[in-house]
Amino acid sequence: MQPDFDAITPAVVDWQGDTPYSARFGDAYFSRDDGAAESRAVFIEGNHLPARFARLEPGELFVIGETGFGTGLNMLLAADSFTRIAPPAARLSLVSVERHPLHPEDLARALAARPELAPWNKRLLAEYPPLTPGFHRLRLAENIDLTLMFGDAGTMWRQSDATVDAWFLDGFAPDRNPALWQPGLLETLAGHSRPGSTLATFTVAGAVRRGLGAAGFEIRRHPGFGRKRQRLEGHLPGAAPGRRYRTGTAVVAGAGLAGATTARALAERGWQVRVMDPAGIATGASGNRAGVVYTTPSGVATPQNRFYQASYLHATRWLRRHTAAAAGIGEFAGVVQHITDDRQRARLAAASSSGHWPEAQLRRLDEDSVLLVDGGYLQPAAWCRLLLDHPSIAVETASVAGIDALGLPIAVSGERIQADAVVLCIAGAALGMENMPALPLRLIRGQVSECRATAASSGWRRAHCHNGYLTPAIDGLHCVGATFNLRDPEPLPRDSDDRANLDRLKSNLPERWAQMGGDGIAIVDRRVAFRCQANDYLPVAGLSPGARNSSDVPLLLNLAHGSRGIGGTPLVADLIADLISAMPGCVDAAMASVLDPVRFDARAHRRPGT
Repeated sequence: MQPDFDAITPAVVDWQGDTPYSARFGDAYFSRDDGAAESRAVFIEGNHLPARFARLEPGELFVIGETGFGTGLNMLLAADSFTRIAPPAARLSLVSVERHPLHPEDLARALAARPELAPWNKRLLAEYPPLTPGFHRLRLAENIDLTLMFGDAGTMWRQSDATVDAWFLDGFAPDRNPALWQPGLLETLAGHSRPGSTLATFTVAGAVRRGLGAAGFEIRRHPGFGRKRQRLEGHLPGAAPGRRYRTGTAVVAGAGLAGATTARALAERGWQVRVMDPAGIATGASGNRAGVVYTTPSGVATPQNRFYQASYLHATRWLRRHTAAAAGIGEFAGVVQHITDDRQRARLAAASSSGHWPEAQLRRLDEDSVLLVDGGYLQPAAWCRLLLDHPSIAVETASVAGIDALGLPIAVSGERIQADAVVLCIAGAALGMENMPALPLRLIRGQVSECRATAASSGWRRAHCHNGYLTPAIDGLHCVGATFNLRDPEPLPRDSDDRANLDRLKSNLPERWAQMGGDGIAIVDRRVAFRCQANDYLPVAGLSPGARNSSDVPLLLNLAHGSRGIGGTPLVADLIADLISAMPGCVDAAMASVLDPVRFDARAHRRPGT
């Protein structure tokens, strides 16, 4: 298991009235007298944030880093101040780490004591992630995002690409929690600081002052708040000009799940987006009647397994956020995963005991099944249309024909596409594109059988996965799927594939099969589509290898989601949009590297004899 992503041990809170105390560290999360006032004095005013926010110009980005998220009080106060003071077109990125995060119930209780922050409290609680290690991207407002990193502060900050304008050094007292004040961590923070960045902290301990000075910060003591006589402010020498997050015009090729999520992520960062697809919205593998929102839990924290977990959890946040007012797109009452062999049984047992999958997310139902609590099913085409319904997105029936000798995209007409960035989300069409970088992609044929619901089956609310899947009825039809045929180019449906789908259903879910009609199940329709998959089963996401040395339009790839498109595309879309927009990334460096298109070249160069 990767030591950087050990299982999370949640905080144990000892409540003393409305004040939460850490049982582990024997210290309060905030002042009993007036926690909000202390946070404003020490961290907001200590970093001179109101004056700095007021000086921001439209299009500028400000980044705040933190070493102890706790109850989120400091970050919510910063968000509130930013919203009231900064111009609406400026952006705030908050990046915070927490080794022992609060359970949601304790967080809600702590926030309830701050009614003046009620709108922010509500948003944080709605987006608060499960207590799993790694990066979690939360959206607090249209122009404010929070990257919440659960894990050791030093390792998490080393995995981040953020460069910070102001620091909240807010761990428990150095004599209670020395890990957050070690010289190595302070040096890491300095390495993530822009020239002129500031810091503020409540502690004036000599070891902290010396560590900050050795890391390059100039520090000074100031009168403390309440019963604390002193506090520290500091800054990194030098000055950096205000930085702008990048916006402009973007072309997204492809209007399936990858294209729709990418377009939406860019539009939400201020881009004007043209979505080009010659066949229209969600006509390829994204056009199935239903898709299941699920993942395959694992107890081993490889970057691949962490991507499957992180992307699934990220997708559930996107779905809650965007479908709240959109009836009929799907339902998220959980997904039942049925155990079909001993290998799967062992893998799920390892996941349940590893600490990487809290019971709030993965619940044992019986000896042969588990429940992915936040999973569900939806109509992919309706999901794509909802995401593309944005004033900054225009969809047109056009296509990218290829890539020129400079690694830049060209349209069918033969002319170079005019845009500030281009993202190819074209799945298997990438295999035939002119001058496309050589990538180990393959197409996998899949046939889904659409079966008429019965009186006994029409009320089902949960999707079921085995070595196939079964969805609740949509417009009176269940989706039963899907075949998995490598190197099979046949585009027409086959009766034999329908029989294979129903035979698997009968073998694994005999009661469901019987309730749907048994041998008399009525197949009303069927659909064939081709999944695009890389040879390592992970998406291909990042700058195109052929465009890395170009000073012109950045060309990015978002390909190869295989059969996991619903769960994988939201996180990859945010990764791509952060990269194009020059904003702090939503994934850790290790995960980004296993998704990067250049990974295949790097592996080839590591092979003996190459």
